[in-house]
Amino acid sequence: MSLDIQKIRAEFPVLHQNVQGKPLIYFDNAATSQKPRVVTEALVAYYNGYNANIHRGIHTLAEKATVAFEETRSTVQQFIGAESLEEVIFTKGTTEALNLIATCYGKTFLKAGDEVIISNLEHHSNIVPWQFACEATGAKLKVIPINEAGELDMDEFRKLLTARTKIVSVVHISNALGTINPVKEIIKLAHGVGAVVVLDGAQSAPHLDIDVKDLDCDFYVFSAHKVYAPTGMGVLYGKKALLNAMPPYLGGGEMIKEVSFEKTTFNVLPYKFEAGTPNIADTIAFKYGLDYVQQLGKRNIAQHENQLAQRATEGLQTIKGLRLVGTAKEKASIVSFVVEGVHHLDIGMLLDAQGVAVRTGHHCTQPLMKRLGIEGTVRASFAVYNTTEEVDYFVRKTAEIVEKLR
Repeated sequence: MSLDIQKIRAEFPVLHQNVQGKPLIYFDNAATSQKPRVVTEALVAYYNGYNANIHRGIHTLAEKATVAFEETRSTVQQFIGAESLEEVIFTKGTTEALNLIATCYGKTFLKAGDEVIISNLEHHSNIVPWQFACEATGAKLKVIPINEAGELDMDEFRKLLTARTKIVSVVHISNALGTINPVKEIIKLAHGVGAVVVLDGAQSAPHLDIDVKDLDCDFYVFSAHKVYAPTGMGVLYGKKALLNAMPPYLGGGEMIKEVSFEKTTFNVLPYKFEAGTPNIADTIAFKYGLDYVQQLGKRNIAQHENQLAQRATEGLQTIKGLRLVGTAKEKASIVSFVVEGVHHLDIGMLLDAQGVAVRTGHHCTQPLMKRLGIEGTVRASFAVYNTTEEVDYFVRKTAEIVEKLR
């Protein structure tokens, strides 16, 4: 299928504006993607047409809202290949999902002497919750090292695995470098020593076909706002047996079955982990973002994005003093770089003056930046609505900025 990029761009109103007097070029998609009209219209339709709380109401608006809310759960189940609806838990996003797992599974089942393995590529959201869990239980946190290309050292990972390894939590695609990790191999090796595996899918959900049954991961988490859907919304997938064994994360409405002052019993999955009034409007609109991706086809999207990333890579490599950071053989559509003698923040600010939105800094991966011996990078990340003309303009303006600053 050949994508009509101009037709796609017409569906994203935010793209059609000037920034600093220049046409906007949005290359910060790894942070958050823009939203097609069908998603924002779904938000308006809920608030203007059937705004009501869900699950407990018997009136017409409540029933309509409940059906729409649960349709999103069904769409997510299909999107990631979950076995059942009970395995799809709605959260505020990837960060909350990882904290939920570290708290409800980690603090419950870890004990002194156990080990948790993460990697040198992790976002802070997949580091700090495990530090909390290890501090609370006496478990030890271990880290898979990387090579200079930004790839995991799998030989070292095999050495780290022992009978004490209880949890392995790794990113599927690095948000800072774009590295695609060999997660099927990681899962197989971890299961070989009896460990459960958590995958941070914040970057992989928008770009790769995900089948959690085929991967055989124990947990998989991702955020709606990187899949052309609203912010403040995310998903925790977990194998049913594990979710049933875990205590609830929050107490309150929806997650209860029966409450007395003496004892409370908990609701069935998935509601056991969904206390309180949820983010109804954004959850309903989430479905439309996932449907949008499915209609275009993930492989078509990925092919287009990878072509843009390759074009940007080739162009940037011609700039004197510029060094690409993250050159893994398996990469997603993220290009990070530094320039000798030039601060990444200065490049980002001057690109913004030319209408180009990129991300600068450590990308919430400070340990990774320390390992690479840098403070941060300039990161350009691409989405389906970006064009080759935008990439060429970005490369040209980057070259001009570097020449000026050096």
